[in-house]
Amino acid sequence: MESNEQVVEWSVVPSDIGPLLLAATRAGLVTVAFHARPAVRDKALGQVRTRLGAELVEAPDSPLLAEPVRQFAAYFAGDLREFSLALDWSLSSGFHREVLRELASGVPYGTVVGYGDLASRVGQPGAAQAVGAAMGSNPLPVVVPCHRVVESGGGLGGFGGGVETKRQLLALEGILPQPLF
Repeated sequence: MESNEQVVEWSVVPSDIGPLLLAATRAGLVTVAFHARPAVRDKALGQVRTRLGAELVEAPDSPLLAEPVRQFAAYFAGDLREFSLALDWSLSSGFHREVLRELASGVPYGTVVGYGDLASRVGQPGAAQAVGAAMGSNPLPVVVPCHRVVESGGGLGGFGGGVETKRQLLALEGILPQPLF
C-alpha cells in the first residue's frame, strides 16, 4: 500500500435501532450508516471508497472506533446527551457541510428545529428544501442529529434511516412519547 493512501477502518455495531456501520479515518468518524445489514453496509462502504479513494479495513477493535462505539452505546443507554467525537467532514462540502455543522453545534439533545429555521440560521432563509437535501446527504447521522430537524407544521419530515427510526431517536431523547408496545 502506498503511504499516501487513506485508510478507513470500519465495523458494524448493534444498537437499539438496528446494526450501525461506523467508519473512521485518522481525522475522525467519517460515516455512520443505519440498518447496516450486508447489502446496505456494502453500498455505504462502496460510496466511502469511491468518494475518498480509501482502502477499507474491517477493524472491530480499531482504536479509531473505540470512542465512537463507546459513545453510541452510552447514547442509546440514555447516559450521553452530547457526542464529543473527532469528525472527518470530507464526505460533505459547501452548503450541506455548513448546514450540518450548524445542526451539530446548535440543536442540542431533546430539542428540534424546522427545516426553514435551520436555513435561516445559516443565512439562507428561503432554502428549506436545500436543508432537506443536506439532511438526506448527512454522512454522520445521530452524531450530527438530522433526526432533530422536523417540518414546521409539526410533521416528522423525511429521514434517511426511515421515519420509524427517526421516531425512535426522538422518543429516546424525550421529544416524542415512547411507544406503548
